[in-house]
Amino acid sequence: MSGTYPDLNGKVVLVTGGSRGIGARTAHAFAAQGARVCVVGRDAEALDAVVAGITGAGGTATRAVADVTDSAAVDEARRHVESRFGPVDVLAVFAGGQGLPVPTVELTEQRWREVVDSDLTSVFLTVRAFLPGMVERGRGSVVTMSSAAGRQPSQANLAYGVANAGVVMLTRHLATEVGPSGVRVNCVAPSAILTETTQARMPAAVRDKVAALHPLNRMGTPDDIADTALFLASDAASWLTGLTVDVSGGRVTN
Repeated sequence: MSGTYPDLNGKVVLVTGGSRGIGARTAHAFAAQGARVCVVGRDAEALDAVVAGITGAGGTATRAVADVTDSAAVDEARRHVESRFGPVDVLAVFAGGQGLPVPTVELTEQRWREVVDSDLTSVFLTVRAFLPGMVERGRGSVVTMSSAAGRQPSQANLAYGVANAGVVMLTRHLATEVGPSGVRVNCVAPSAILTETTQARMPAAVRDKVAALHPLNRMGTPDDIADTALFLASDAASWLTGLTVDVSGGRVTN
């Protein structure tokens, strides 16, 4: 992990999807900068492990168990972090990930709604819970997460692609709306990321083929996304808003 952002020291950061993978690494990255971090997810045991890892390394962290497709649960997570650390300065909205391939002719209405709720509605509900406070205070940074599948057609299911494209527009719309209030909103759009789950499910030969699709000839890592999130949330990006960063190893979108 690279980069030092002194302005993040002491900031309150909330990361959804924080129990493992990209979200967990992002939480660790912010904590390493001196931020006070709240990780949010549905798996209490996994969240506890993330918190223990952060505190064991000398950082400050708490956790909130919540299903971010449930507005009441998101509001409860907000109350928890505010009671522990105070108002949230940085919101990393990283929950989601329902991209397994399904032919559209086999995509049921129920599955469509599940994927859109998981990958788009959850972003809206999370942002809605924290945005009023940021606007009132006149400061704040929101980092959303889309996907390469939301930037161009892919093998992921249709609902996943559409939902992640929606995150890009949600980001641009909000950035324009709340920019005058001093709140910045940016997005990261990862391509193929070598998370623990990917390593477990994807054979080495397939990983090599996926890596070869990218000009930098490797798959991304959770740290690649975490480093980008640090930059976007920091004062180093103070004149950037409404931006979607394709963290894609050179595999450029059209």
